[in-house]
Amino acid sequence: MAVPQHRTSKTRKRLRRTHFKLEAPEIQPCPQCGEYRLTHHVCKNCGTYKGRAVIAAR
Repeated sequence: MAVPQHRTSKTRKRLRRTHFKLEAPEIQPCPQCGEYRLTHHVCKNCGTYKGRAVIAAR
């Protein structure tokens, strides 16, 4: 059975977990309407992507 020989210290545990963090989503204003949207996604407000109307606007 695999059992740790020594207790893992708080510092060693925290050093290992430094990369386990949330990242904020990349948001930018839409060049057409100015509403904030996720990058590389269709704007929910005006329905454009790369300057073209992809879906009908609300």
